Amino acid sequence: MTSKRPSTKPRERSILMPMAIDSDAPLDLLWKEYSLAFKEFDDLTLGRWLAQTLGQIEGKVWRLSHPLVGAYRLAAQQGHDRQIWHKRLVSPPAAYPESPCCRSPQLPLLTRDVRESGLICQHCNETLVPFDEIPADARPDLELWAAQYEPVHAVAHWEEDRRKSAGDYDRAYETAAQEAERLLSRGGSQLAPKLLAHYPAVIWEDHDECLEVRPEDVTV
Repeated sequence: MTSKRPSTKPRERSILMPMAIDSDAPLDLLWKEYSLAFKEFDDLTLGRWLAQTLGQIEGKVWRLSHPLVGAYRLAAQQGHDRQIWHKRLVSPPAAYPESPCCRSPQLPLLTRDVRESGLICQHCNETLVPFDEIPADARPDLELWAAQYEPVHAVAHWEEDRRKSAGDYDRAYETAAQEAERLLSRGGSQLAPKLLAHYPAVIWEDHDECLEVRPEDVTV
């Protein structure tokens, strides 16, 4: 694994990177460029593309960084803005029930913040399933996993006094990054698959921007 460079200040949460196209950050501008393809689709074409892609990803767990997921999320933002699913121009695959948050097909995202945010909707970016409504057979393992991850992630946000008291902060940061890789891998290989018993497809977060853990660092 490559060495991590400690961040000098906390970063903003970026689990919704393909959707965050209103900023001037270079990566956001790139995603904005990618989204132009879907803006050219008429409503019916966009609806058909979304429905077809939902059929393709059904029954599997997917990395957040997967190119197909990134493309779907860009198209889903366009669909949400245009209320494609409200117009009933097309029907989603039968396996996808309607989301209570925005009436789009249910497509949940599992993140390290699951205890606070629940499972996140990939259409409106709001909470799709609050934590206490996640099926009981999956909830204890998710709660333990999130509790283990919290202090690991917190290392990236230690104040200066805490960093100095640690002695070798670079080493503490590197150790935390390695542990984050392990926990993210467990989330994708063990926890997300269990959710497939309750949801038609599941996306899982495979990076930690604050600890500089990249998708390619997380093996499953």
